[in-house]
Amino acid sequence: MKIKRAIISVSNKEGLSDLAHFLENYQVEILSTGGTKKYLDSIGVNCIEISSYTGFPEIMDGRVKTLHPKVHGGILNLRNNKEHQRAMEEHNIKHIDMIVVNLYPFKDVVGKGCDFAEAIENIDIGGPSMIRAAAKNFKYVTVVTDPEDYQDVMDVMKANEGATTEHLRFRLAKKVFHLTHDYDKAIFDYLSGVTQLQDYFID
Repeated sequence: MKIKRAIISVSNKEGLSDLAHFLENYQVEILSTGGTKKYLDSIGVNCIEISSYTGFPEIMDGRVKTLHPKVHGGILNLRNNKEHQRAMEEHNIKHIDMIVVNLYPFKDVVGKGCDFAEAIENIDIGGPSMIRAAAKNFKYVTVVTDPEDYQDVMDVMKANEGATTEHLRFRLAKKVFHLTHDYDKAIFDYLSGVTQLQDYFID
């Protein structure tokens, strides 16, 4: 699958400059959000704000920004399914070929000590939704959640004229489900230790 369009939305910017410039050199259209877009702008990488693509603004302090049919339809559609492609055309949805996402650092935040409200705000929703969707559709979509994999992705694309291989996509998809399993367990473990909620529910 040749990579033509990617979403980049990361909390960990390690190694991102090299990957983003690489994708730009391969004429990949990059969609991005909030702080990641500001970072990409600062290093001279052209990108499109997700809200410009969806036609819907980020709302609720960023809690809702990528949860949109034009994002998830672009990720989840089956390229060989005529009905899916008809829906893509009808609703002006573009194919999204790559997701580069790492999640809010929940374990780091609670590990350093924080109040309950801050812990809750560091439960990522949009990120897990996107990477799970991409992993489910690994036949067509490359999902990258770990900066340690950036070089492998670039090497495979170099060797395949801007495309990734099914072997790479499958390997990266498996990492997603390990990541989300571990992420949800960390949240469960934290919440299981909470005994006082009164202050959280005071408006």
